[in-house]
Amino acid sequence: MIHPTAIIDSTANLATDVEVGPYAIIGKHVIIGKGTTVGAHAVVGDWTEMGENNQIFPQASVGAPPQDLKYKGEECWTRLGNGNMIREFATIHRGTVTGHAETVVGNNNLLMAYSHVAHDCVVGNGVVMANVATLAGHVTVEDNVIIGGLVAVHQFSRIGAYAMIGGGTMVGMDILPYTIATSNKREAKLRGLNLIGLKRRGFTEEAIANLKKAYKTLFMAGLKLPDAIARINGEIADCPEVDYLLAFINSTQRGFCKG
Repeated sequence: MIHPTAIIDSTANLATDVEVGPYAIIGKHVIIGKGTTVGAHAVVGDWTEMGENNQIFPQASVGAPPQDLKYKGEECWTRLGNGNMIREFATIHRGTVTGHAETVVGNNNLLMAYSHVAHDCVVGNGVVMANVATLAGHVTVEDNVIIGGLVAVHQFSRIGAYAMIGGGTMVGMDILPYTIATSNKREAKLRGLNLIGLKRRGFTEEAIANLKKAYKTLFMAGLKLPDAIARINGEIADCPEVDYLLAFINSTQRGFCKG
């Protein structure tokens, strides 16, 4: 299952059925779970841990040192869950001691060609990053997000669950959960709820109706943010989706893109 031209460090721990293609390189203290394949010329850097059934395509780089001038070779990790597909020339960098000391990618994510996950990012589950989508350092991407091609996300930004970002968008602040964002003269703006995505994911009609009402109150009622939140709390009860939307807003540190 391991091509004779592959170079694997003696400290690496690979499950017995892991496949490693021609000229692939696997570094120090790497852990790779069963059912995973590492394609030709791919590089898995030091201190990388992967779960099961991941596909690392040819020329991808997982666990390389961060592009951070403060990094001096300290032990920092890259951790992938299960069922991820890392396509050609995609790059994922390990964490830094000034961040989380690890970069984390969850389960069942698709990182298309030339996409990039920088140091200390946290990517959830079911995320799709299209070609050349780029996350700067310390970005958080929650579950079931779709990031279009050529998107660039500023460091320390958060992308809320079930959001969708249109191709070529420059994201400088947080993107609210359940929404769609696209560029407006390079600045990301919300265009409404990700209604098709929510329906496909099985959200109930009641939940979607409540999210619509909350969105209109936030951005179309002419209210200041504290007043809009107070109105939503008074008019919408027992809706976990709306509760999460408001919790996301209350926890933002960079501010969030407006509708």
